[in-house]
Amino acid sequence: MKTQSILYLIISLFILSFLSASAQKKPKNVIFLIGDGMGISQIYSAMVANGNKLALERCTYAGFSKTYSANNFTTDSGAGGTALACGVKTKNGMIGMSADSVAVESILTLAKKNELATGIVVACGVTHATPAAYIAHQINRNMYDEIAADYLKTDIDVFIGGGRKYFENRADDRNLTNELKVKNYQIAYNLADLKTIRNGKLAGLLYEDHNPAMPERGNMLPESTMAALDILDNNKKGFFLMVEGSQIDWAAHDNNAKQVIKEMLDFDKTIEVALNFAQKDGNTLVIITADHETGGMTILNGTFGTDEMKAAFSSKDHSGIPVPIFAYGPGAENFSGFMENTCFKAKIEKLLKLKN
Repeated sequence: MKTQSILYLIISLFILSFLSASAQKKPKNVIFLIGDGMGISQIYSAMVANGNKLALERCTYAGFSKTYSANNFTTDSGAGGTALACGVKTKNGMIGMSADSVAVESILTLAKKNELATGIVVACGVTHATPAAYIAHQINRNMYDEIAADYLKTDIDVFIGGGRKYFENRADDRNLTNELKVKNYQIAYNLADLKTIRNGKLAGLLYEDHNPAMPERGNMLPESTMAALDILDNNKKGFFLMVEGSQIDWAAHDNNAKQVIKEMLDFDKTIEVALNFAQKDGNTLVIITADHETGGMTILNGTFGTDEMKAAFSSKDHSGIPVPIFAYGPGAENFSGFMENTCFKAKIEKLLKLKN
């Protein structure tokens, strides 16, 4: 009996040690997905319409992020994106700068300095607020020409979205795509051409301005994410990729529940691409969150498997409520509980062992 007790103790200690080691495993890659304007109601509306299931349910940890900005209880995407990307609270409308207008380094820039591959894939113009927060340093999020020019100051490997006119039809007559080519970027103007590029540097400027809404843009976001992963995964040191489901926010601004569902389901398909990659790879951390909630959306009634539901909105603007966080893969346990939206940079920096 005594021998059995000792054996049981040894086995228990071994299991605890194994679980502890597993929990402490560090990722090599990070895929950071942002559902712009995505709160719990936006998620649940898509889950209901999709028959009570979404890919993001595969995530093993969940938490909440507090979204207020440096000067407002309710953030905008400029300040919200800057908090997620750069780890500082700033004033609404500012991009990649602290509240006192000092440029701050994003996690993407830091990853690149540490020789990781880096990428951005968005369902809007690449100069829009959220992607801009990872690249640019501007006092005003609407300085699209200046934000486009900031891409030339980086060594980002892949960026895909809309906004071609800010690179080619500018007030200063610069053609930034020609300048990108000098820096060895391959330029893709449509999804078919983009998917043929498997290595090197890629600028996917797929639309003149913003991407069309769903369903017009088709599988642009999940397929572009897959294309970006194919390229970034060539770097043996690892990669950081930010992906934004940009137009959940726009549909919620319009208080259009059916369009919220379309945009959320598209984002969930993209989440599935990321989770499938992470599951197969084993060294990839997937983080899913939002910069803020939009519309103060509430679901009062619905029928599973259809988009027919009774939804109410309290605003046509952003709300100040915390937004959800989901995580999967090595290091996911660091993203549970309540946290500030400024915490992501430091947590990712530590997990990827990045040096300043």
